[in-house]
Amino acid sequence: MTDWFARPVLHVMDVEASLRFYVDRLGFTSPWRYAEDGRVCVAQAERQGCALILSNHWPEKAGKGLMFVSVNGTREAQVAALDALRTEFEAKGVSVREGLWGYRLLVVDDPDGNQLFFNYPNETAAGDTVRNATSKQEQNSEVQARQ
Repeated sequence: MTDWFARPVLHVMDVEASLRFYVDRLGFTSPWRYAEDGRVCVAQAERQGCALILSNHWPEKAGKGLMFVSVNGTREAQVAALDALRTEFEAKGVSVREGLWGYRLLVVDDPDGNQLFFNYPNETAAGDTVRNATSKQEQNSEVQARQ
């Protein structure tokens, strides 16, 4: 059996402007680009095993994407990596904010409003460990009960 390789498509208005953001500010590389009439309209951006495609083919979908990104390693290594990532992004002028989606998140919006959710391991926004809550509502109730 072969492995699958998934790449989400993030819809953007200007692929070249989006590539500058992903490459110059988020540290991605761009292994390929496709142009029509001399203008880049589709490109891939990737970093550390995270690959995504930027496309301007459906402008009505621009800015409506969400990508959930996790890092591997021990809990301590994941936290250290995410803290370092936040420092790196902020040093390059990227706005990073805290979020919650069952887990504590770092949230980055691209220029079109597509969002990257980087999750901390098994940690809620309050710093508590997420146990076997089966829904977002149950997880949020756990967090509220501890506050």
